Amino acid sequence: MGCPRKLAVKILMAVCLAILAFPLNVPASPPGTADHLTLSGVIEDAQGKGIKEVEIELLVNGRPVTPLGRDPHVATSSKGSFVGRYRLPQGALPEARVQIRAVKPSWETLESEAVKVLDAGADEAGNRLFQAQTGLTLKRQITPAFWIATIVLLLVYVLIAAELMHRTLAAFLGAAFIMFISYTLGTFNKAYFILSFEDAMRAIDLNVIFLLMGMMIIVGVLKKTGIFQWLAYKSYALARGNIFVLSAILMVVTAVASAFLDNVTTMLLMIPVTIEIAITLKVNPITFLIPEVFASNVGGTATLIGDPPNILIGSFARLTFVEFVIHLAVICAVCLVVTVIYYVYWYKKDYLQAEVKDVERTIEYLRQEYRITNTKLAIMALGMLGFTIFLFIVHGVLHMEPSIAALTGAMFLLAISRVDVVEMLEHEVEWPTLIFFIGLFIVIAGAEGTGLIQMIAEWVKDMSRGNLAVAVILVLWVSAIASAFVDNIPFTATMLPIIAFLNHSMGVPNNVLWWSLALGACLGGNGTMIGASANVVTVGLAEKAGYHISFMYYLKACFVPMLITVALAMGYLLFFEMPK
Repeated sequence: MGCPRKLAVKILMAVCLAILAFPLNVPASPPGTADHLTLSGVIEDAQGKGIKEVEIELLVNGRPVTPLGRDPHVATSSKGSFVGRYRLPQGALPEARVQIRAVKPSWETLESEAVKVLDAGADEAGNRLFQAQTGLTLKRQITPAFWIATIVLLLVYVLIAAELMHRTLAAFLGAAFIMFISYTLGTFNKAYFILSFEDAMRAIDLNVIFLLMGMMIIVGVLKKTGIFQWLAYKSYALARGNIFVLSAILMVVTAVASAFLDNVTTMLLMIPVTIEIAITLKVNPITFLIPEVFASNVGGTATLIGDPPNILIGSFARLTFVEFVIHLAVICAVCLVVTVIYYVYWYKKDYLQAEVKDVERTIEYLRQEYRITNTKLAIMALGMLGFTIFLFIVHGVLHMEPSIAALTGAMFLLAISRVDVVEMLEHEVEWPTLIFFIGLFIVIAGAEGTGLIQMIAEWVKDMSRGNLAVAVILVLWVSAIASAFVDNIPFTATMLPIIAFLNHSMGVPNNVLWWSLALGACLGGNGTMIGASANVVTVGLAEKAGYHISFMYYLKACFVPMLITVALAMGYLLFFEMPK
């Protein structure tokens, strides 16, 4: 029984192989079995800036068509451009009605008009090829994500202002909540999606973080040499015991240094000196620190490298270091004089309580007590500091970020000085301050991504109505007030395309709107303790030294002089910078 069965199987297999090998006379598929469409375009906002990660759907006669490839949707690039390739039945084009639909959370979903399709011939296989190009301008949409991001931003500032929790915890709690909502509710409903993890990481300005870290390390090494105590003695000797003159000297030195360094670096260098002077005089260091940081922001406004908003503006508008000095140095000098007069009067009672008895004896005591304790280390540290400053000055020519200069100087200094790097990282780097910046960048990115900051900028454009003087005033004051409560770096970045649009549409013959933005963002940052990076660093280092500065105290001491300096800047712009 087994043999016949095996034989039958072999015969069946042979028959199957013969059938498969026999040439069947089946005609080949006719050429031109499909229409291939290449669709490209750009999705922009109202200011002509490309919008990234917009999902593009192709509609043919009202029905969606899936693109070729693995991804179910075509998405725009970082510049708002997109390219999609589609396969349609033969003969569908060009008669069919072709449209695109643009979809992105926090933006209104929009369908285009009928897109014109052009015949591009045929490929080797006989498929008909077609091309189409289009673009859309999307408008912001008020979604639940917008309100959540706005409320979180406001709550973070309220928690900081009311001192209900540490500012670092408040900022990072807000950042964590934004990310939590985005990946819980936002996963099921795009209207609740605020910020992706990737966008949150891109929002963190590592240039600021590494700049701070590098300068903190350099200052930490310098502190080991006793040079700050020596500077305290020299400053007191120059003032000859007059506390009012001493305060003025410290403000002027800080402002001038901030014009050629960045203001954060300057404060990192000045804070230890100031605290040493104040302790010697038995005066609260806060009465010197707040005038200094205010002066640092005023001085930093004068140059391209003095303040981060100026760096952003100079890069975007291609403005040179010399142009900043020519157009901003004079008004900054005037604002500095007003700053000195204001704070000398504001802290008059505190200065009068200083213990100044025998000036000559005090100077001699300081000379003996505050000496440079490690000359070799001081020479190395000052040499690397000078090298770092040189890199700051030429970084524009080298296309080098300031953080690279700071980190290079700090790492070289640690290598040649043999200072314990673990000790520097543990005791000299202000990690709470750096983490506060990281959290705040993410919170502000949420507000920016859902349209809050852009809506403020668009309001400026709509209110100006073609009047250059009105535009100058609005840009200046909106930038100043917003920068007092929202970090001036992301706000400035958001305003850049608005100013470029106003320059183009209004035919502005000079750069007066750029100077309005620079003065508003930099001087306005003086308004609160979170308005500028130098403010946050000063508050953090003062707190580490045992001198607490509350949000409301800072607001009371700085908001009025901020308004005065911005008013002076407005007069300068209207009378000296407006085109004749």
